[in-house]
Amino acid sequence: MSTRVDTEDIESTRSEKLLAVLMGIFLLVGTVWFYVQVPSWVGDAFSSTSETTLEQARNESSKLEDARYATSEALDTERNELDVAREAYKVALQEKAGIADARAEYDAAQQDYAKADAAARKAATKADAAQKRLDRLENDAAEEARTGTGAWIVALARLGFIAVWTFGSYRLIGQLRRRESRYLALAFSTAAVGAIMALVFGVDYVTDYIDPLDLGPFVLSALGVAATVVAFRVLQKYLAARLPGRRVRKGECPFCGFPLREAGLADGPHCGGCGRDVVAPCSTCHSPRRVGSSYCATCGSA
Repeated sequence: MSTRVDTEDIESTRSEKLLAVLMGIFLLVGTVWFYVQVPSWVGDAFSSTSETTLEQARNESSKLEDARYATSEALDTERNELDVAREAYKVALQEKAGIADARAEYDAAQQDYAKADAAARKAATKADAAQKRLDRLENDAAEEARTGTGAWIVALARLGFIAVWTFGSYRLIGQLRRRESRYLALAFSTAAVGAIMALVFGVDYVTDYIDPLDLGPFVLSALGVAATVVAFRVLQKYLAARLPGRRVRKGECPFCGFPLREAGLADGPHCGGCGRDVVAPCSTCHSPRRVGSSYCATCGSA
């Protein structure tokens, strides 16, 4: 059972505010998880052969890099053996003994080194070509992910989720306000989560096309001013809609705020301050009804 209280006059307790903050944190965890998971869901639904090609290119590049490393190691080994054979040949020349055998070993080492060098060069060429192909495929995949059909579906899904969440939050706030429920603080936490996710969405997608650092603090200033003006306008509309009802509850004129109750004019059909009609027929039962009152005192209709 909901306790009906005047939410304008009774403030939320610290415990209620703390629980509202905790609820907002838990809701934020769930909404961020959903926001992050959308691309993977869309990717699974719109998987293409390009992903298979990209995976094959990665495997090929990895194998060729291993081959480059192996041939490089073999080249180092042949270089060491060539150095040893060269030194042995020099010693044989100095001592004038075993020159023919040393020369044969030196020639064989040169041939082995030449073969290893050719193999290393060939492996390096293939590895470089595979890496360039992989880079090209990854760039194409990144561009497709940023501007392709899947990217638009992800963006629309995220935007739709945030819009529905925000609309539902404000509608819930309106319903709880009309019911004058103490659960209003929890509804504010849902609206705060919607605002945070909208900010995340804006920053995520705006920075894909504009680098805020290039424009300096101007972007922050412009966005801050625009957001403040919009929030102020929304607040003014809300206050203007709530003001007549609050004035009626205080015994004041709903139009100018003249104290009708204190002046002894609470039952009169006109305001003693502005002269406007403060009593009008109910749209349902046509009985006299105070202008700005939430419900008719005769039939109880809103």
